[in-house]
Amino acid sequence: MNLYLVIILTILAGKYLLDIIVDRLNIKNLLPELPDEFKGFYDEEKYAKSQRYARENSKSGILQSTISTAIIIPFILLGGFNAIDHVARSAGYGHIVTGLIFLGLLLFVSGLVDLPFSIYDTFVIEEKYGFNKTTVKTFILDRVKGIILAVIIGAPLFALILWFFRETGKLAPLYIWAVVTLFQLFMMLIAPVVILPLFNKFTPLEEGELKEALETYAGENDFKIKGIFKMDESKRSTKPNAFFTGFGKSRRIVLFDTLIEKHSPAELIAVLAHEMGHYKLKHIPKTLIAAILETGLIFFIFSLFLKNNELFAAFKMEHLSVYASLVFFGFLYSPISLVTSVVMNIFSRKREYEADRFAVKTTGKGMELVTAFKKLSIESLSNLTPHPLKVFFYDSHPPMLERIRAIKDLVQDNHKDTVAKTR
Repeated sequence: MNLYLVIILTILAGKYLLDIIVDRLNIKNLLPELPDEFKGFYDEEKYAKSQRYARENSKSGILQSTISTAIIIPFILLGGFNAIDHVARSAGYGHIVTGLIFLGLLLFVSGLVDLPFSIYDTFVIEEKYGFNKTTVKTFILDRVKGIILAVIIGAPLFALILWFFRETGKLAPLYIWAVVTLFQLFMMLIAPVVILPLFNKFTPLEEGELKEALETYAGENDFKIKGIFKMDESKRSTKPNAFFTGFGKSRRIVLFDTLIEKHSPAELIAVLAHEMGHYKLKHIPKTLIAAILETGLIFFIFSLFLKNNELFAAFKMEHLSVYASLVFFGFLYSPISLVTSVVMNIFSRKREYEADRFAVKTTGKGMELVTAFKKLSIESLSNLTPHPLKVFFYDSHPPMLERIRAIKDLVQDNHKDTVAKTR
C-alpha cells in the first residue's frame, strides 16, 4: 500500500479519535453542582441550562466530525480529487485558472457538507437556548458575501501563489512567504473599514457617561483611538463581546450592542482595559510575528513535497500540479498544525492573564472585571469546568473560573500592599 496513503489515513483517524476523546471527556467533566464562585450570582436553573448547552454543542461536534471523516476517507480512496481535477481540466484553461476552478469546486463541495451543520447549530441549538437572532435572509446573505470576498480577495492571492511557483523555481517559497505576509498585513488594515462593515453596521457611540469614561481612560493610558463604535450584533445573536481593530491612530473600540445593554460603564471600562492590555503589552505584534513564521515554515516544508509522485498516487491523481500539491500537503501538515496551535494557545492563555493584570492595574476595577466576566459567562452559557485536555488542545483562553480567581488574588495582593504603605 502507498506509504503516503497510510500516513494520511492515520492522520485523519487520529484527529477524529482525538476530537471524540476530548469532546467526551469535556462532557463528563461537567459538574452538576454550581461552583462556589458563582453561587448567589448564577441561578441553579440557568446553570443546568448551560450544561445542557455544552452537551448539545459537544454532541453536534462529534456528529459533524464523524460524518466529515466518513465522507473524506471514501472520497480519497475512490479518487474524488481526481474526478474534480478532470472537471477543472476539461474547461481547457491554463494552469492557474484550472487551479482556481479545482480549489473552487473543492470549497463548494466542502461548503455543501458543512452547510447542514451550520444551519442546525444556528437555527436549532442557538435558537433553543435563546441566542439566535439570525434570520434566514441574513444567514444566506452572510454566505453569499463570504463567497464574493473569497473570489475577490482569495482567488487573486491563490493565483499569485501558483504563478510564483511556476515562474521562480527554488526561490518560490521565499517570494510567496513575502507575498502572504504583505497580504496578512493588508487585510488587518482594510478589514475594519472595508470587510467588517459588509456584515455589520457600525455606528459611533452616542455621547454620554460611557463614551466619556472610555475616552478618558484611553487618554490617561496614552492609547490613541479613531473612535468608539457600537456594532449591531443583536441581529445575529444575543451573545456579548467587544474588541479593538486597526493599527496606530486608526484603532477603533468596538462594543457589541448586546454588551452595552447588560453592563455598567465601570464593567465596560474594565473589559476594554483588558483588550487594551493586549495592545499595550505588544501581544498583537507577537502573535502576528508567530503567524508569519509559521507561514514561512509551511511554505518551506511544502516545497519538499511539491509534485510528489507518491503523494499524488495516494489520492489516485492522474496529473501532477502545484494547485493539487497545496491541497494534499494540507493533510500532511495537519499534525504539525496541531502542535503549533497547542503552542500558540499556551502563549495565548498566558497573555490573557497578563491582559487581566493590566486591566486591574490601570483601572483599579478588579472586582468590576470579575463581575463583567461572570455576566459574560452567564450570558453566553459558558462551560465553567472544561476538561484540562480540551483547554490544552483547543482553548486560546483560560477557564473563566481560573481567571476570576487570579484576578481576585491580584486585588487582594494590591489591597495588602496599599495597607502596608499606609502604616
